Amino acid sequence: MADEPNRQSIIDEEHLQLLKIGYLVSGCLTALFSLFALFYVGMGIFMALTMSHAAANPGKGGEAPPAFIGWIFAVFGGLLFLALVSMAIARFWVARCLSRRQSRTFCLVIAGIGCLEFPYGMLLGVATFVVLVRDSVTRLFTPVPPAPSG
Repeated sequence: MADEPNRQSIIDEEHLQLLKIGYLVSGCLTALFSLFALFYVGMGIFMALTMSHAAANPGKGGEAPPAFIGWIFAVFGGLLFLALVSMAIARFWVARCLSRRQSRTFCLVIAGIGCLEFPYGMLLGVATFVVLVRDSVTRLFTPVPPAPSG
């Protein structure tokens, strides 16, 4: 039975290491997929410029759509890009916090937000909750009080 705390600490360290790797992979994938939002920005700018040029040349039959439609696409793409990049940065920060055993609450919040992404984000979020709620892991995240001087 004396081996049990040592065994549990090894398991906890391994689970935290696996979560760190999972958050690094998730952050890389989120950063990669954020580049697709830039496609919307480019498409929106192209549409806005094309539609404003078409409105300047009304010689062709039919009414051109308003140019602000393209800007709506561009703004949507820009906001999506910022949201995805922010989430990627947060996931990289969680990986850092897990390796340093800091900011347990921040890790749980990002895990909860990550549960909105099905299936990988949900699996990673649930695994994070399962690991970080354990008493033995919670003790790893509590700061050690400084030694009294004197």
